[in-house]
Amino acid sequence: MNYEPSAMSYELTKEVNLKHLLITGGCGFIGSNFVRHTLENFPDYRIVNLDKLTYAGNPGNLTDIEKNPNYRFVKGDIVDAALVGKIFAEEQIETVVHFAAESHVDRSITGPAEFVQTNIVGTFNLLEAAREAWLNNGKTGAPKDACRFLHVSTDEVYGSLGETGAFQETTPYDPRSPYSASKASSDHLVSAYFHTYGLPTLITNCSNNYGPYQFPEKLIPLVINNALQGKSLPVYGDGKNVRDWLYVVDHCEAILTVLQKGRIGETYNIGGNSEKQNIEIVNLICDILDEKVGLLPDGKSRRSLITYVKDRAGHDRRYAIDATKIRNELGWTPSVNFADGMRKTVEWYLDHKPWIASVTDGSYRDYYEKMYGGR
Repeated sequence: MNYEPSAMSYELTKEVNLKHLLITGGCGFIGSNFVRHTLENFPDYRIVNLDKLTYAGNPGNLTDIEKNPNYRFVKGDIVDAALVGKIFAEEQIETVVHFAAESHVDRSITGPAEFVQTNIVGTFNLLEAAREAWLNNGKTGAPKDACRFLHVSTDEVYGSLGETGAFQETTPYDPRSPYSASKASSDHLVSAYFHTYGLPTLITNCSNNYGPYQFPEKLIPLVINNALQGKSLPVYGDGKNVRDWLYVVDHCEAILTVLQKGRIGETYNIGGNSEKQNIEIVNLICDILDEKVGLLPDGKSRRSLITYVKDRAGHDRRYAIDATKIRNELGWTPSVNFADGMRKTVEWYLDHKPWIASVTDGSYRDYYEKMYGGR
């Protein structure tokens, strides 16, 4: 077999049309938003959604498109190599957008094994299936240069920043949790398959996402859900940890841009240009809810529910993304500012209370008590 060396041309790719997509984790938060956004904007694309349906995967996120003839859902695990290979063969997959991951830092601290299996072994299985289909036997019938493997990753692989500076694509990796270490490992695997085999890969590292359909273990939906119920609002440490925030639909558009225009073998950082302290976000949510639904029964603001809890182990102080590369090379910039995005998000949760109730079942309550009850 003739493998192409890594010293291939890095010229900007002509815009490509990638119509047969495998989306992993497409019933999760970002994945379901991406599936919907893609089919709305490219109705002729064929999407196969492979999702294990763990606690954060909800097929109800996509009930509005489940009867679309260009959409197929497959319940399954990316750790199942035989299933992954079968999907590639059946569906003539030309494009992989790999969202599927265990992604919550707290859960990785209490149970890291699942993160190693899904985030590392699962990614390896997808890479092997793509290599077999696109390079070894040409099973898709599409030229290799028309295929893409896009791995969706996180800014957490870079570690923690001081008071100034921002993560660039050349920032050395310095993961601080089992979650970020597993994502760093999968990033390296994807990059290695490009350099070793010439697999047409792309990597995106994004900042914190927010918006519709986010499972309420993450900060923003957790605070919205608790504040609506008059429950305490747990804030780690002093609440001054800083993250850059990206509206999820902007992220979806950025991924499509990288797929269609990005340079093969490259990494693109995606950020929202919205650095905020955690406590700022909690206060903003409280203020929006006070305005939208009124004060608490005792006449107090929801800010009175804020409770500072013991900081989690290895809690990185600050993240910030430098998205200069994707802006200058591909012309993408976020379109939703943080204030507008937060209002849209809070309004969505207010309009979708049955969705919140459906995902906050007994297992969620047990998890919440385990993570925050004793702090």
